Amino acid sequence: MTNRQTVGNNVTFDVLVRGGIVFDGTGRPGYRADIGIADGRIRDIGDLGAARARAEVDATRRYVLPGFIDAHVHGENAVLDPQVQLAALRQGVTTFVLGQDGLSFAPASPAALRWVARYFAAVNGPAPTLAAYSGNGVTVAELMACYQHTTAINTAYLVPHGTVRYSVMGGSPLPPDAEQLAAMVALTEQGLEQGAVGVSSGLGYLPGRFADAEELGAVCVPAARRGLPYVTHMRTYGDAADKGMSEACAVGRISGAAVHISHYHGPGEMLAGLVDTARATGQDVTFDTYPYLRGCSILAKMLPDWLATADLDGTLEALSDRAVRELLDTQIDDSLWSAFILAHVPAARYRWAEGLPLDRAAAWAGVRPAVFCADVLVESGLDVGIVFDYPERALEDSVRCLLRHEAHMGGSDGIYLGGRPHPRGYGAFARMLARHCRELGDWTWAQAGEHLAARPAARFRLTDRGVLVRGKAADLVVVDPHTVRDRATYAAPREPATGIDDVIVGGVPVLAGGRRTGRLPGTVLCAC
Repeated sequence: MTNRQTVGNNVTFDVLVRGGIVFDGTGRPGYRADIGIADGRIRDIGDLGAARARAEVDATRRYVLPGFIDAHVHGENAVLDPQVQLAALRQGVTTFVLGQDGLSFAPASPAALRWVARYFAAVNGPAPTLAAYSGNGVTVAELMACYQHTTAINTAYLVPHGTVRYSVMGGSPLPPDAEQLAAMVALTEQGLEQGAVGVSSGLGYLPGRFADAEELGAVCVPAARRGLPYVTHMRTYGDAADKGMSEACAVGRISGAAVHISHYHGPGEMLAGLVDTARATGQDVTFDTYPYLRGCSILAKMLPDWLATADLDGTLEALSDRAVRELLDTQIDDSLWSAFILAHVPAARYRWAEGLPLDRAAAWAGVRPAVFCADVLVESGLDVGIVFDYPERALEDSVRCLLRHEAHMGGSDGIYLGGRPHPRGYGAFARMLARHCRELGDWTWAQAGEHLAARPAARFRLTDRGVLVRGKAADLVVVDPHTVRDRATYAAPREPATGIDDVIVGGVPVLAGGRRTGRLPGTVLCAC
């Protein structure tokens, strides 16, 4: 059936999206068409003027695109929160890719589950299954079951290398022996068999920073056999991104896996050149970025290597020691404290400091910044999140350069905890559409569908998503091209975006008139 053929009155759809300009994710120019949806799938695209449906969406003067896939987001617990679902849907995001930065909740031994829940608490929040599985550990299948029809958003999951390593080796900084490496590979294999769509690493975090390319390459072999990627928070970014890229490509060569770089940032032309060089040598390299000049992480990550060990209790004990605090005061440049803005401080005693640069909060408390840093970490059990400025060379021109690259796809790196989270979780995708598509012209609307839907679907082999084609799952968003914009700021980071009022996930309307419908069709997506 061609795009303009009329369907007769005897055809009944579950949902009919009428009169929109369709940008289908394939890169082709937009065209006006109706989309008929039945049984969760796109059944027809064309002139469906005579068709009937149980529900209709008037998309006149709006654009219809495939549901966006957030290629990098920390939503393990947050995706179950109705307000986070609303924040994502108002940006057109219909799928979260979880298990990022090598640290999540499965596959995990009991000890690893407890350790990750503490170490990465300011990023992922509590494990949704921690109470149920703390005595036995948790498998990928058990974690993924938590997301099946319990949220309005689809989820996909990466096997996190750091969690696997801790499950086998604890916090040891030593290389794995043959038996330990085989156990790590076996856990990774099990996670992939249970539906994970790749392997992630976090080489700026513990225990991932203890791994070398040989270890990572061996762990990624099961992913390579399935055509799934190695997804990495590199060891170095910015001006030192060449070292991080070199290591990532070495893992790709050893394992045979495609390489995907998480939250790529730094001097744009240099970083784009690194990707181009790797691709020219035959390596399959892609990356995700978000359109902001600040990052977000855990405060403990910023401590000197000699202090931030995998022994969390030992770290807390050391931070309570006066001599250690004095050493911190001499080793950390005073200018850095002003770059750390407290985003998430769960300790009631210090919650007033959220939104303040650490040096200013310390001044209000009447102590040196190093002392205040130690106090906040100890009082919060290391569960402290920060927003921080990137180096000067990470300017908007660099953001634009990377957004335009053919290997780019969208990721928010959203972290939803605290009173002053980074606004990227509430505005990254809307900002890409409003500023970089509509205002600056970095993308056409057809290209927006590729960057935000088709490319991440292809990268993680989510072959049923990413494009609006007959027979595919019906994940789609209706965008007002004139009004879509982000409203979240660093001062008010939880403001939902505007201009996307209707979203369909798995053929089910989950956002209608800008409000959640309360329906929870979100499913766990596996590679195919």
